[in-house]
Amino acid sequence: MSRAIVANRRRWLIGIAGLAFSLSAHHAHAQQPATLKLGVLTDMSSLYADITGPGSVAAAKMAVEDFLAGPHRMKRSIEVVSGDHMNKADLGASIAREWIDRDSVDAIVDTPNSSVALAVRNVVQQKNRALLISGASSSDLTGKSCSPNLVHWTYDTYALATGVARAVVESGGKSWFTLTADYAFGYAMEQDIKNVVQKNGGSVVGGVRTPINSQDFSSFLLQAQASKAQVVGLINAGGDTINSIKQAVEFGIAAGGQRVAATVLYLSDVHSLGLKVAQGLQFTEAFYWDLNESTRAWSKRFAPRNKDRYPTAMQAGVYGAVLHYLRAVDALESSTDGKAVVGKMKELPTDDPLFGKGTVRADGRKLHNMYLFEVKKPEESKYPYDYYKLVSTIAADQAFRPIADGGCSLVK
Repeated sequence: MSRAIVANRRRWLIGIAGLAFSLSAHHAHAQQPATLKLGVLTDMSSLYADITGPGSVAAAKMAVEDFLAGPHRMKRSIEVVSGDHMNKADLGASIAREWIDRDSVDAIVDTPNSSVALAVRNVVQQKNRALLISGASSSDLTGKSCSPNLVHWTYDTYALATGVARAVVESGGKSWFTLTADYAFGYAMEQDIKNVVQKNGGSVVGGVRTPINSQDFSSFLLQAQASKAQVVGLINAGGDTINSIKQAVEFGIAAGGQRVAATVLYLSDVHSLGLKVAQGLQFTEAFYWDLNESTRAWSKRFAPRNKDRYPTAMQAGVYGAVLHYLRAVDALESSTDGKAVVGKMKELPTDDPLFGKGTVRADGRKLHNMYLFEVKKPEESKYPYDYYKLVSTIAADQAFRPIADGGCSLVK
């Protein structure tokens, strides 16, 4: 039996006429064009499931609905399938290969966990399909590992590091000790953090690598305390961020005069931690549900589809990437050549209710504003999920790495 049985094989089909739903295309007319298939390859069961997972699948379906509800020429049905890569690069690559070879999936979406994304990138380029990355954050995906078949939508380690590290150093946090997730995302973010800290006059005095999905950060936090660094930088995500912040409070890191900096923080993390624990944390993000009228309206449509949980930036990124991909396929009137579709995505300006107007660069990097947020105090929160206050807006040309500095082979 195939390893890809792990993948969730539930089929979700949208018919063009009246947005009719069915579980399969068995009743489609023989002359109907082939179904366009999107595979949301995500974490459905582990530490990133709350920030991506079922919410990413729901966001992809909303993008399909909204595309079909607007002006379009496409006469194909659109099907969304989902799979759980379990944060294993080899499993992610295996699911991607089987989806493409057996199920004729046209585009793979999300891929949280940079090691998984890098493995899937190789399969997608070999098979000439499209990869729409929202969940993975390694800046290598538009640098030394860029691909003509890839768009990196929501954020990356460079953009995340630029906002929060600069703000912390400028406010006096000059010396850093880092706790770094021991895989591709952590390595890329650690280097980006070091570059930003040093560029702004600070230094990284030490650090330790931590296994992914750790439950006990005590030994790592003791090393951070012993370093006497002004800032303990948490270079992790999802469940690891939640656990390390909770344990930093228990160990009295802040009470002892050190500052905790969460380089990656999501709405679901703050919801889990509670404002009493998370208050005052500053971090960089690409999206917040309560940012403006458009983000609020979309998020209130999304929440009922996600067990009343409001969207994270990565789930929002899935929506934006899928919507723009469908517009590119519609313009080309074909999804067969993944490289050509990604080329059209770069050619067309982007515009959606969550990220506004933007562009996709030659290296595959999607450009939009980033934001420096601070978690509110409990008494400042007035309604459910009212967690952030905006500190500053970082323009796209300042937030993301200059295209000439990434080492992408696609850049002339």
